[in-house]
Amino acid sequence: MMDWASLVLRIPLGLMFMAHGSQKALKMFGGPGIGGFSEMLSGLGFQPPVFWAYLAAYTELICGLCLILGLFTRVSALLLLILIIVATITVHLKNGFFLSAGGFEYSLIIASVCLAILIIGAGKFSVFNKLQ
Repeated sequence: MMDWASLVLRIPLGLMFMAHGSQKALKMFGGPGIGGFSEMLSGLGFQPPVFWAYLAAYTELICGLCLILGLFTRVSALLLLILIIVATITVHLKNGFFLSAGGFEYSLIIASVCLAILIIGAGKFSVFNKLQ
């Protein structure tokens, strides 16, 4: 059952992170691209903002894909967990709990799923499992 649980957690989380990473990195789905994302990060005090924009955007994009495939799953889950914790602390925490007020409610769920994947790994439904 853990193999199925991992798959059920990995695929939607990976899709979500890939979509958000595509918005930031590639300007897809109405996203700001690196330029717009970099400006936002600059406003939050990240220096140099372009470096952090590339790092965050491509972490979301690549690690999201890795989660879907079950490739480097625990490393990807850890990197995404760190990313969502930083986003929570710098953006959402000051807004309280509820998502409707820009709070950390949604980030808490994302972090919990990242942590669960980090603990249980990819399971047998993964590319890595097929390579062994």
